[in-house]
Amino acid sequence: MYNPNDIINLIATNVRKTRNPFGVPAAQLNTWWKGMHLGGRRSGDALLFTGLMYQSIPYIEATTGYLERYEDSRWANTLMKLGKMRRLAPNSLVGWGLNRMVSKRDRQKFNGILTSIYRLLKKSETGFFYLPELDFYSGILLYDLGDQEGFVEHARFVAHNLRLHGVEKIITVDPHSTYALKELSPKYTGASFEVTPYFTLLNLMSEKNGHPPVAVHDPCFYGRYLEMSEAPTRVLNNLGIECVEVRRSGTFTHCCGGPAESVSPALNREILGRRVEELQATGAPVVTMCPICLANLLKAGVPVEDLANVAARFL
Repeated sequence: MYNPNDIINLIATNVRKTRNPFGVPAAQLNTWWKGMHLGGRRSGDALLFTGLMYQSIPYIEATTGYLERYEDSRWANTLMKLGKMRRLAPNSLVGWGLNRMVSKRDRQKFNGILTSIYRLLKKSETGFFYLPELDFYSGILLYDLGDQEGFVEHARFVAHNLRLHGVEKIITVDPHSTYALKELSPKYTGASFEVTPYFTLLNLMSEKNGHPPVAVHDPCFYGRYLEMSEAPTRVLNNLGIECVEVRRSGTFTHCCGGPAESVSPALNREILGRRVEELQATGAPVVTMCPICLANLLKAGVPVEDLANVAARFL
């Protein structure tokens, strides 16, 4: 296991420099919307807020790959020292280096999920708009790792900018950003927004059949803390897709191990292994609503898809 303080300090420094955990300029990280006709903002519309989570997954996979390779080896301290030296490099150079580490295919895969969400909201005639300059990382990893001071500083930055632009309603696409904006922002910044996960707004029906039953993996924030497990199941049922029962679901859902990965990839594998056994026991392909869960389960060889991509096939 790496020294948690080294990991936290590195992430906190990156967030202060570029407002995301990787030290990558937003223009390089957030590109899913380019080439799309986004339309304008109308009165009463909600801001589509990705929290940069899906965009971050290829970078998370690349960096944790290195962490896993050298964990508990004599090179672990050297790797941390190199990470600290990155603080001296220009942001554009850091971004260029990380972009060389991730494949275009992986970026397109996770960007494509955001495109599916955008299309699903349009099909459901939801009133929303998207402005890349208002789409910030929530800071949730700082909170998860215990850096409350760093989280609060960043959360205040996010809340201030959203308020400055008159944002009152927000549509989120992942459980981490949802929890940060819905529960933590009022508590730590005093800023409250009307926060709604995208899947609760979908108005999709289908009479198609032939889709096999699926097992829904409830992400921790949706299942345990926000108690929103029924909404994704309802979306799938409305599309004619049966959801089989999973041991430890809803408020008792089992973690995929994602939060532990930045500190100890080995611990992540242990937690993930237990959840994989529970999901595979259903004999059904898996659907989830969290980019970190999706990446973790894919890495474990589980047949899994994001809810947005499953639903988008019915458009």
